[in-house]
Amino acid sequence: MTVQHSPLGLSDIAYHLYTIFLFTKNDILTAIIPVTLFAIASAPLCSPIYILPTIVWVWTHILQFDLANQIKAPEEDKVNKPSRPLPAGRISLRNATILRWLIAPLCLAYSALFSTQLVFASLEMQLFTFWYNELDGDKNWLSKNAILAIMYGCMEFGGTLSASCDPSQVSETGKLAVQLTIAVFTSTVHCQDFKDVEGDRLTGRCTVPIMFPIASRLVVGLGLPIWSYLLCCIWDIDWLCTLAFVAYGCFVGGRFLCLRTRDADKRSCKYYSIWFSLHHLLPGYWNYLHDSSDVRGGEILQKTWDLFSGASLLKAF
Repeated sequence: MTVQHSPLGLSDIAYHLYTIFLFTKNDILTAIIPVTLFAIASAPLCSPIYILPTIVWVWTHILQFDLANQIKAPEEDKVNKPSRPLPAGRISLRNATILRWLIAPLCLAYSALFSTQLVFASLEMQLFTFWYNELDGDKNWLSKNAILAIMYGCMEFGGTLSASCDPSQVSETGKLAVQLTIAVFTSTVHCQDFKDVEGDRLTGRCTVPIMFPIASRLVVGLGLPIWSYLLCCIWDIDWLCTLAFVAYGCFVGGRFLCLRTRDADKRSCKYYSIWFSLHHLLPGYWNYLHDSSDVRGGEILQKTWDLFSGASLLKAF
């Protein structure tokens, strides 16, 4: 008896495309939008047409990470995120695994259309994805935060290359912006873990909120306002915008400190995502409203060093 397979209809194609989208849905606010904004701000763009290939590059790399992450511990998503494709039954674990390993070479091939440097950025992203998921880099809180921060930096570096007129190099200003984002992300990324404590305990993850329940909130409560002020100083933001950004940082940090239920942490995480996205726009303030040449980039580097070394305070005396 011969089994006949009916061709896919438009409704079937739409179903599968939506399933793929659901793998990345939760990262739209936390990664896709912030990294795209960062690339636009740091490149800077030669033409608005460069936005589309940048979004595609960022999204495909987020997708390959999310596939690797979600096929690893689908039981965790049954607790934390039951609407994801695997716990919702929209795709089998076998098919999701096949898709995970099909996307990886496609990311490299797409990067090769731009430059060799972008291929290396894609490859680094995939190597750290493998370390984080297949090699259990996410099990320890220190390696988890460090790997995520480095991958975020790789995404921003790659996104900036894909948005630039010259996809083979990033300006000094762009490099500094990536380094600052890695520092900010490393010290605040555990904001996303507060709402998932229950599921993380179930899978044996040792996240910062689980290991240091009080200290982790203090770091965020104080860190967001401090980072808000430092970043505004580094990028020479006007005083009115600085005041607004610092006030918002105080608001978000205060929520994490004072409101500690799971529902409150979910909402606070959304506010944090907005803060994180806004901070990605600050390099654009410098690039588009100041002289963005490497000479000016050198001035920013010196200014940043003075700020963090305390030299600016010493000059005041």
